[in-house]
Amino acid sequence: MPLLSRDTAELKAVIRDRERIILSQRSVESQLRAVPDTYHPAPLHLFSTLDRDITLDFLADYPTPAQAARVGDKRMDAFCRRHGYTGRVPTDQLVERLQPHLLAASEGTTAGKQFTAQLFASQLRLLNQHIRACNKRIDQLLDVHPDAPIFLSFPGIGPVVAATLIAEMGDDRSHYPDARVLLAEAGLAPVTRASGRMHQVRFRYACNHRMRHAIDWWAFVSTRETDWAANAYEQARARGHGKYRALRGVGARWGRVLWRCWQDNTIYNPEKHSSAAAA
Repeated sequence: MPLLSRDTAELKAVIRDRERIILSQRSVESQLRAVPDTYHPAPLHLFSTLDRDITLDFLADYPTPAQAARVGDKRMDAFCRRHGYTGRVPTDQLVERLQPHLLAASEGTTAGKQFTAQLFASQLRLLNQHIRACNKRIDQLLDVHPDAPIFLSFPGIGPVVAATLIAEMGDDRSHYPDARVLLAEAGLAPVTRASGRMHQVRFRYACNHRMRHAIDWWAFVSTRETDWAANAYEQARARGHGKYRALRGVGARWGRVLWRCWQDNTIYNPEKHSSAAAA
């Protein structure tokens, strides 16, 4: 890989370490989940995910089944207002979710598990803060990176995907002299093996997995934001392709357009692309 500019090198460092923090966050979340599951499962059923601040707030304010059992509509409403809950679930429905899961363990088990739950929750809060800090730094780096407007002009590409692609593709356009080279490195070009009468087209395992994952996610989001991507996906499914194979096909199409825009230092033009796709 050619040497990176300072901006790209910093972006690469932050986006890769953000990935490591997310892995740690998921590990700690799993460990935390196992603790209340044994003595106080009610908080696990209230909100969408355990790693949300509002879930951790409830576990901190009502760390035992006995304390949570006192929560009615008024207490729940006060709790949500106190912690700035902006979810769409009314407080009376939250109380209904809470009631069936107010299971009690022994006094000793409850005391011990309450202690360790607070420790894991503290770790999870810290990791959440670290991820938010990484996201903020990524936004700042994209604001000054010369290639960011190209990547962010594509539908379905957010800051994290843009940062990943910029970091993994680098600055040197000559490193990808052809769109096929980019697709091969991203795992979007299949491997063809032929010998005599044998001819096989196989999934490409050897590739840049970070780039593959970013483009897969981009393709998935784009099918919900652009008509041509949605149509391309549905047509592939109609031909008998599995959903991941169909998404890779959409990703390959996007990859060719991205390569062209990147080589020409121009932002994505949806009108030009739509006309070409319809032709």
